[in-house]
Amino acid sequence: MLFEVWAPVADLVGLRLAGALRAMERDPARDGWWTAEAEASDGDRYGFVLTGGGSGSGGADGTVLPDPRSRRQPDGPDGESAVVDHSAYAWRNEWAGRGLAGAVLYELHIGTYTHEGTFDAAAARLGHLAELGITHVSLMPVCPFPGTHGWGYEGVSLWAVHEPYGGPEGLKRFVDTAHGLGLAVVLDVVHNHLGPSGNYLPAFGPYFTETHHTPWGAAVNLDAPGSDEVRAYLLGSALAWLRDYRLDGLRLDAVHALADTRALTFLEELSTATDALAAELGRPLSLIAESDLCDPRTTTPRESGGTGLHAQWNDDFHHALHTALTGESQGYYEDFAAAPLAALAKTVTSAFFHNGTYSSFRGRSHGRPVDIVRTPAHRFVGYAQTHDQIGNRALGDRLSATLSPGLLACAAALVLTGPFTPMLFMGEEWGARTPWQFFTDHTDPALAEAVRSGRRREFAAHGWAGEDIPDPQDPATRNRSCLDWSEPAQEPHARLHAWYRELIALRRTLPDLSDPDLASVRTAHDEQARWLAYRRGDLRIAVNLDEKPATIALGGGRRRGGAGRVVAAWERVEVPGRDGLLHLPPESCVVLADD
Repeated sequence: MLFEVWAPVADLVGLRLAGALRAMERDPARDGWWTAEAEASDGDRYGFVLTGGGSGSGGADGTVLPDPRSRRQPDGPDGESAVVDHSAYAWRNEWAGRGLAGAVLYELHIGTYTHEGTFDAAAARLGHLAELGITHVSLMPVCPFPGTHGWGYEGVSLWAVHEPYGGPEGLKRFVDTAHGLGLAVVLDVVHNHLGPSGNYLPAFGPYFTETHHTPWGAAVNLDAPGSDEVRAYLLGSALAWLRDYRLDGLRLDAVHALADTRALTFLEELSTATDALAAELGRPLSLIAESDLCDPRTTTPRESGGTGLHAQWNDDFHHALHTALTGESQGYYEDFAAAPLAALAKTVTSAFFHNGTYSSFRGRSHGRPVDIVRTPAHRFVGYAQTHDQIGNRALGDRLSATLSPGLLACAAALVLTGPFTPMLFMGEEWGARTPWQFFTDHTDPALAEAVRSGRRREFAAHGWAGEDIPDPQDPATRNRSCLDWSEPAQEPHARLHAWYRELIALRRTLPDLSDPDLASVRTAHDEQARWLAYRRGDLRIAVNLDEKPATIALGGGRRRGGAGRVVAAWERVEVPGRDGLLHLPPESCVVLADD
């Protein structure tokens, strides 16, 4: 087989395969590339030895370094790579794919979805999601990272799979099982930073640049000298996930942190290549961005001047919903807390709250308006909870730690009957009481201490005592974050689980709930009385977040007297009378239909 590596900074490159070292030759057709032909089989260990140039930046001369394009790291990021024969896996299920229109996403972390923390253990629980009505499982990152347990955002080896989860074969079995149940699979990939632990890329070439700086240090090189190959590296990785593992899409972490000044941006290149691969494979492929920019150009088609990604997370909707539910006003919630119901109403009809408005948290204007006539609502992902919004809290507390079942039901109604593509975070559907905390398993003691002390410093600035912040390196922190699968059968979890299942079924069967027309959504709210109502086609959704009953003037429906039928309700609700008034119990919600 052909072994190849881009190492423009090296004077000599050797291939160490099965314990033997052999010289590699420069590729005359590709500057900086080295190649060697050698017999190898699935599982054979190998690595590269770099001599001279700048190779010492990743380890002393003579050190065997893992392949930047390694498909497998059996001994973790610091070990040798292993050959993977992707053709050896016999796929069991044919799969035509599934697009985002009408989707319901479910964010899942392999390491805590079950206590076993493996692909196979998670796959055994996928029937729960199929029965719930989920369409897309959104996996948090699975690239190799130090130790056994972690969130996955400090991964390296962007073509490989974390071995403790089950490695390449485990991921394929998971995807195969999901497809057999009708579930698409989306994978979270991180292009904005790598490592730092186990990151040997600087030894090979200019994968990073000091031209830009990010919260993680030097930026990934997307626009400085050598960036053509770096972009090709990231593009190749992304397409490999979609092709080799039959994934249905990628979630792109923090695209606002991609420093890229080139006329043709990396995101445009990626969306172009992904659409081409979808056409080649004959099944839909989706790219979902996490972006802090409130910029509709992220998902605007390329031919209209956008980057052509297929959807983006909508944190503005989350922040408005969170402040309305909890009353919190710290940090970025400050912008939404003055009038949270108004903020929520604005996001439901305009997608972004910050569409050119002043952001007190940022100290400047922020965002850009969405063309709600031309932009389908499913391009925005709406949610009440995510791994970030829970795990980046001091104690990793979910909404269920402080909110009543009624308010959790209201949150579900707003997410699942709203105009956006809904997404749940694992365990949300039954109001899981387990926290989801920040945990790491760094093998470098200095890095472990830096993460531990840095997190305590961060929250000390907000008034937390250091000893109250869970130690990320303590195995108990990860263990506390694992789902308790005995909860769904118990109350009040069982009732909430049934409510989520009912709402998802409504979304699947009532076309008005998947209507992509943002411009048709109509809202009303009362900030003091803490209720919000909105209309989607012939349906009206109302939530009362207050501890007192609410009286809501819905107005007329198709017949005098307003909405004529209760489609779903958390508490018993009567249809509005001839006066058009809806009487909604405290902390409850309802879906009504015109006759």
